[in-house]
Amino acid sequence: MSKKPVVIYGVTGYTGRLVAEYLREYGVPFIAAGRDAARIQSVMDKVPGIETADYEVVEVEHSTEALTELLTGSQVLCNMVGPFMQLGAEAVEACLAAGVHYTDTNGEQNWMMDCEQRWGAAFADKGLLLSPGTAQMYTTGEIAANICLETPGLDTLDILVLWKGMPTYASTQTIFSILTSDFFYLENNSYTAWPANSSAEVCVPGQHATALALPWGGTAHPVWFRQDPRVANVKAMGGVFDRTVMEGVAAMTAQVEEEIKPLPPEAQRKALSEMAASVQAGMPPRENPRVNTSMDSVHASGPLGRAHCVIHGNCNYKQTGLLQAYTAYHLLQQPPARVGFASACQAFGHRQLLGVLQSFGLVQAPRLEVSR
Repeated sequence: MSKKPVVIYGVTGYTGRLVAEYLREYGVPFIAAGRDAARIQSVMDKVPGIETADYEVVEVEHSTEALTELLTGSQVLCNMVGPFMQLGAEAVEACLAAGVHYTDTNGEQNWMMDCEQRWGAAFADKGLLLSPGTAQMYTTGEIAANICLETPGLDTLDILVLWKGMPTYASTQTIFSILTSDFFYLENNSYTAWPANSSAEVCVPGQHATALALPWGGTAHPVWFRQDPRVANVKAMGGVFDRTVMEGVAAMTAQVEEEIKPLPPEAQRKALSEMAASVQAGMPPRENPRVNTSMDSVHASGPLGRAHCVIHGNCNYKQTGLLQAYTAYHLLQQPPARVGFASACQAFGHRQLLGVLQSFGLVQAPRLEVSR
């Protein structure tokens, strides 16, 4: 090949360097791309074991034309440049023009819907995968949901994801960027808007204390399962285990509703960016598996059946980095099970992805209870 087969776009962020780390472990050559080559190289020099990786650094401007030129000759783009509703279109358009599979780590339900509506059919026509939202926040819970759905006759999903730690700067910017948008759950196969300032006191498997959870922008799960004939209803909530942090996010959500939503769009973006920076302005430390745990819990139900699946794990950002790297590794060797707009589970199989996460020691074996 004239070019490395995988491009990581946004490698200077927290997650981007983890994708590079796992691509190195899979032995996949890649291009580390972004707007500042010197900064990219400085970051790459700190990635553990990177001296054994086959990679190159490329500086590229954020435009469809420049990204198309960068991607031509490669096969997969792992995109970490967000917020995606603001910055993602150029990368998706470039993938379509260059004939490259697209994945990203977004946490924006409106971006998921936009991808499906604007580009899903075009990617399918070209035999390409369009898989936004390949990340722990969505994919590990989707694995648990699909394990529940192995029991026939269940049509309702109640999903909870919690983790210990603080979101990265980019994740925090994304979280706040979606607060001025409507977000939805799935009810009888139709999107239904969450009421403003929704929250819930949730039972947490594995501990006596409850936790505070939020709709977290609606999540990807209602989008992924809307076209699944097994499923009619999906609600997903999440957050961090730290109640103080969640209470702060809930208060800021109310402030956004009252003070920021009435502002013009540009003023909204500025105010939200400043609010996000007040929560997380720097780079969090590398995850510690003894501290940074995750928990994905799914209750699935139907008229005459119940199933509950819990997946305990650690290092949610490492889970995301691994899922991105494995997606690329798989796509270099064989086509996905589904092309066009599809989740990681739809494209690669939920049991396969579970095995990948387990093989790297990032999740336990799922705990499943079924009653009929």
